[in-house]
Amino acid sequence: MGSFLLFLLFLFTAVAIVVLFLYLYAKVTPYDDFKLIFEENNLAASIGFGGAILGLSIPLYSALVSSGSYIDFIVWAMVAMLLQLAFAYAVTKRKGKFSFEEKITENNVAIGTLMAFLSISIGLLNAGSMSY
Repeated sequence: MGSFLLFLLFLFTAVAIVVLFLYLYAKVTPYDDFKLIFEENNLAASIGFGGAILGLSIPLYSALVSSGSYIDFIVWAMVAMLLQLAFAYAVTKRKGKFSFEEKITENNVAIGTLMAFLSISIGLLNAGSMSY
């Protein structure tokens, strides 16, 4: 029974971190992700947002399987989340020719897909770095 309770603790914590990430990601991007996705059916925003979720989930998985304790998991999960948020902030704040904000708002699927793959790449690098 103790192992099952630990499973639930880690699982619910990981899900809570993903939910927190969804909220914070929408705050750090200069456009309204939820409005674009749920009201305007913006595929570019949806693809980019989905990539960000995967980009966080990959290092979360790594933290789950390699952490020595619950606190260790929490620390690495926060590191993973902060790196993904910093990446999203930096990329979406660019202006001019390479403006992710403008292109995603315009539903440019190519840019949304690029954002997704960049987020996933950051997540993979982050996860690999955690496997010290």
